[in-house]
Amino acid sequence: MFGFLGRRRDEREVIEIEPDGPVDCIADFTYNFYWQHRGEKLDPDERIPGTSHTFREVVEHLKDGGEVIVRGDAGHRLASSMGADLAYFGGGGGVMDAGVVTVEGDVDTRMGISMVSGTIYVKGEVRDPIGNIIEVRSDRRGYKKFMSVTDILMNGLRAEPVNVTLEPGRMVIDDGHVRDTLGARLDADVEIIHHGNVDLSTGILMRRGTVRIMGDAGKNTGALLSGGTVIIQGDCDDFSGIDMRDGYLMVDGDAGKFLGAQRRGGVILARRGKPVPPTSESDLTEDDRRVLMEAGLRPHLFRKFS
Repeated sequence: MFGFLGRRRDEREVIEIEPDGPVDCIADFTYNFYWQHRGEKLDPDERIPGTSHTFREVVEHLKDGGEVIVRGDAGHRLASSMGADLAYFGGGGGVMDAGVVTVEGDVDTRMGISMVSGTIYVKGEVRDPIGNIIEVRSDRRGYKKFMSVTDILMNGLRAEPVNVTLEPGRMVIDDGHVRDTLGARLDADVEIIHHGNVDLSTGILMRRGTVRIMGDAGKNTGALLSGGTVIIQGDCDDFSGIDMRDGYLMVDGDAGKFLGAQRRGGVILARRGKPVPPTSESDLTEDDRRVLMEAGLRPHLFRKFS
């Protein structure tokens, strides 16, 4: 099926597509980080294989509050950064409302990374790691429903979470999933506690709030951190604090190699780590010790990298 534009009973306009196999980056608001590859990996104006709709048409449709139905499986990075009003594409750099993505089959890894608004329904299975999303109780029979962690904490819950506890100012996640980009673009005085390991870019572009990981983290933890606090109660992979701008990154273990690469500001506190310029090791201040103690960590075990 090449493509179809119709209207559901709730009056939301719908695009239906049936791609040739599980195509990557459907509804990816970054077009697979277009500013890095300039079309070599993905041209926003090329048609999604097997359909009459382009990648750009799908994203613009979601920006207008529409629904995209994928008749079949979806590949990696489905709905990446959905709801991000990206400055590179003429946006204001904040968050916008987004529509609905529905998948009639399975979804491969990294669904909903850095997602900040909108809704995803999936009929089949979703492969870990997933993104900045949790499952909530579905209002469609036979489908799992997913929403952005950031959206829920900043705008309120509109459905019952699954294996997630919500308290005033706090979300506790203990659902067994591995996540990328948890807390992406969070800008509220709230706390996320995640039981179990995470993967890429925890806390990316956060401005306020706290993300605490009860486990290990992958690469790029605290990337582009612009405020708030990220706490890893385990080890990190490499490039922690890359391009960090403000806030605190605390690692109760090994923060990895290339620590603080291209860092512009903020403070990294870790038991171990191998920094690269402009980041270097320095002495803890009284404020650093206070912050560590408030986080339940033992200052005498930590080094400062700034």
